[in-house]
Amino acid sequence: MAKLKLHNTLHSKKEDFTPINPNDVRVYACGPTVYNYAHIGNGRMAVVCDLLARILKELYPKVTYVSNITDIDDKIIAAAKETGEPIDSITNKYTDIYNEDMAALGVAIPDIQPRATQHIPDMIKQIEALIEKGHAYAAEGHVLYNVPSYEAYGALSGRSRDEQIAGARVDVAPYKKDPADFVLWKPSTDDQPGWDSSWGRGRPGWHIECSAMTEATLGFPFDIHAGGSDLKFPHHENEIAQACGAHGHENAPEEYARVWVHNGFVVVEDEKMSKSIGNVQLVHDLIKDHKGEVLRLALLSAHYRQPLNWTANLIEQTQNTLDRLYRTLKDLKDVEAEKNIPASVMDALCDDMNTPAALAALIEIAGNAAKADESEKKKIKGALLSSGAVIGILQEDPDKWLGYDSASSEDAEEIESLIAQRKEARENKDFAKADEIRNKLHSMKIEIEDTAEGTIWRKIG
Repeated sequence: MAKLKLHNTLHSKKEDFTPINPNDVRVYACGPTVYNYAHIGNGRMAVVCDLLARILKELYPKVTYVSNITDIDDKIIAAAKETGEPIDSITNKYTDIYNEDMAALGVAIPDIQPRATQHIPDMIKQIEALIEKGHAYAAEGHVLYNVPSYEAYGALSGRSRDEQIAGARVDVAPYKKDPADFVLWKPSTDDQPGWDSSWGRGRPGWHIECSAMTEATLGFPFDIHAGGSDLKFPHHENEIAQACGAHGHENAPEEYARVWVHNGFVVVEDEKMSKSIGNVQLVHDLIKDHKGEVLRLALLSAHYRQPLNWTANLIEQTQNTLDRLYRTLKDLKDVEAEKNIPASVMDALCDDMNTPAALAALIEIAGNAAKADESEKKKIKGALLSSGAVIGILQEDPDKWLGYDSASSEDAEEIESLIAQRKEARENKDFAKADEIRNKLHSMKIEIEDTAEGTIWRKIG
């Protein structure tokens, strides 16, 4: 069995992954705040974490993958106020849209998808433990985490004291003991959602949500915590401080999560995504114009820890790559597949999820199909399908993917007639007319291919 290696942000190096319990590997990833559509950067995190779960499920008998829904947040409250919609309507609507959009990218629903509002008692319990252990304090209806009380703060991000304060962009409220202290609980007005607590009616801060939900669903410590690199500080740093502080692990951040996996940023045409620039790419829009597998593979085209430049050219190149692989599968349609994940592919995936290397290996394998004997073709087809299942590609019917499903075209009768006319022209050596017909078909977005069995066609564009 291949040995999985992952770059552990906590130790700033690639390490052999050793699960706490090989019979149940536990993974958590920070999910969306559901008040709007997910952008392609959110999609990259979801796809990378889905890939990680798929790899783990190839290696271990059981994997419990948890990714939450944040359904209580100031942005959600603001959206409800702006639109006049009830908060539940907004969060339910965008939770469903998020799951549908991610499904289009081949992302499976997590094994557990907790909603923050279902775990308010768990958050209150963790806050009470932090107060009891001297890591948190109540002030003017708020409860705040006292950052200087936790000696290991900064272990994940490697930030200095000054960088912590500057990076957190905190409000220096008069009731704070330290500028870096952050909110665990905040008061709610009558028109805001709130829950009763010993500090008054209020709602949780964002950071406490994840540490409470991980404890409720996975327990401490768990194996892997994943998320976007933008969450490393302060969100993930605060999660560690909360979880470890509440359980007396002041100098042992690994007692929360053993391995931290962070994916890189997505930029668009070499520019940072920004509403002010107007270049935010929403998954909901992209899946209307592009196949989900194309978008998924484009998101995996660079190593997950590296920045990804999202461009029209990247999408086109990815489409062409998948078309070539699907053509190979079409050529092997009558071959019985032999389940087979080649070592070259699995070793690459187990080497810190090196998807570029895994894809290169898969393309090389596909390139050998034309000259392979029957036995080798079975292995090649099996390699494409089995490896594709782990990566999350090559799961569609090749004819449908390539557009050879003539029954799906409203113009099928006209197309077949033109192909017959072209065949007659070629038999009469009227190649000018044959070319004219080919060009007409092309203008109808039909590509034809002459094979030993006759001329076949497909929709393009």
